[in-house]
Amino acid sequence: MQENYLAKWLSGELSKEELEEFKNSDAYASYERLRAGAASLSGPDFNVDKALERLNAEHIGQAPKVISLNPFKKFLRVAAVIAILLAGSYFYLSGLNESVSTEYAQRTEVTLPDDSEIFLNADSEVSFSQKNWNENRNVILQGEAFFKVAKGQKFTVTTNQGQVAVLGTQFNVESRENFFEVTCYEGLVSVTHNGKETQLPAGNSFMIINGAQLNASKPKTNQPTWLDSESSFENIPLKYVLSELERQYDLKVKTENVNVDLRFTGTFSNKDLDMALKSISSPSKLRYNLEGNKVLFYAESTPQ
Repeated sequence: MQENYLAKWLSGELSKEELEEFKNSDAYASYERLRAGAASLSGPDFNVDKALERLNAEHIGQAPKVISLNPFKKFLRVAAVIAILLAGSYFYLSGLNESVSTEYAQRTEVTLPDDSEIFLNADSEVSFSQKNWNENRNVILQGEAFFKVAKGQKFTVTTNQGQVAVLGTQFNVESRENFFEVTCYEGLVSVTHNGKETQLPAGNSFMIINGAQLNASKPKTNQPTWLDSESSFENIPLKYVLSELERQYDLKVKTENVNVDLRFTGTFSNKDLDMALKSISSPSKLRYNLEGNKVLFYAESTPQ
């Protein structure tokens, strides 16, 4: 990744190809969290015009001759934005003094200060303010988590694709790249995506794939199946199924002559890799080859 990608990203000057390369870099997720944190900061009102008038009135005629630095104006402007962003984000994120994450093939549980419970799926992270919970009831989520909200308690779950406002309920949120799904199992949640709010009662789901809202199927269980070590899908593009397989087993999955946009309906075990591979390949009419932690899925007609 080129060193000036950060500055060009902040000023909105990255090309489509550069933006894609930047998003695939290791640093992108950290910078995105910093920008999200800084976006929520607010400062006192400041009237620029009045400040300039006062400055001119005090120093007119006293200012020394200044040599123009036009070639550096753009650089200084971007540098100032970066400095403000990093400084502001530091103070904001320092308030999120509790952060819990999982790696591939890991799960964990988190208890919030109000005794609400969070069950974190593989390759996921939650952050919240332990010290200032009563003033900042906000949980930042990347990945997937199931929430059991303590009776009478309320807070907001914030992802990079939308917010979920809750009150004494049980629900699941998954926010991955180009995939956002909220399922309410008990009570009522409010989902806000692109400025539009949707009330989601128990037994219903809200789903966004590649920016488009889809008709999500109703949950058939009283909690997400991944809590019982199974990953279930209904009419979901195959590429998201394969991504979940990678997370649950810490695998590197590749495909050959496979249409990963084909819809998949089914379940695979999160404890038995051999069964999981068969559960995906059989209904999809695929073959697979497993070597170490790498698996290749290929069409049955592919010569080997």
